[in-house]
Amino acid sequence: MIRVGIIGGSGLDDPDILRDAREIEADTPYGKPSSTIKSGKIGNTDVLILARHGRQHQFSPTQVNNRANIYALQVAGASHILATTACGSLRQDIDRGHFVILDQFIDFTRFRKNTFADSFAGGAVHTAMAHPFDENLRNNLYTSAQALDLRVHKSGCVVTIEGPRFSTVAESKMFRLWGADVINMSIAPEAMLANEAGIPYAAVAMSTDYDCWKEDEAPVTWDEILEVFNKNADNVKNLLVRTIENLSI
Repeated sequence: MIRVGIIGGSGLDDPDILRDAREIEADTPYGKPSSTIKSGKIGNTDVLILARHGRQHQFSPTQVNNRANIYALQVAGASHILATTACGSLRQDIDRGHFVILDQFIDFTRFRKNTFADSFAGGAVHTAMAHPFDENLRNNLYTSAQALDLRVHKSGCVVTIEGPRFSTVAESKMFRLWGADVINMSIAPEAMLANEAGIPYAAVAMSTDYDCWKEDEAPVTWDEILEVFNKNADNVKNLLVRTIENLSI
């Protein structure tokens, strides 16, 4: 049975897309998840929504308990996970409001728990990560975005930084040289844990700014990021709904 977990990024903690919604309180061996899980239906598909940063956005990127979030969704029966995130663009052709269906990540975090294996006492754990985003989910996101006439890029590499600060100009230019297309503070550890848990995972990133490599613009502010994301919140919801409907066919 398909039961889709949604991990909502900035500006997408609204559970109104769910029918017959109810709350699931969760606790895990890794602590509490970021929020209660909203359970309900989109069409005929069971859906679970978890707010990555908490319902009041009270958790910084470093504070997000990714292990608890993925574990709680797994226990609740998630067969797939779709994630949304705001991101900065590192490429001229990825403009504000564009969507990117991520296919690779570079992990530049420092303080995240990115494995469920606190030790190898029970055996070594080395999860394959060559292709961290599920191809079937990615294809569904891309074709759904095209059908909705959204400005979408079929692939892209995200570099996930620790945050909560934004990059320096030197860092932003370095990430471009590394081959990253977009930048955020969330996706890499989440994707690692979903893969370790064996749950197909895909993420759609919405570009809200040009980070700071593009020096003909003023450096981005948090308020500007939220403004762009909130303007496109309906597009994100419509994309998720259509993708989930396609998965259930």
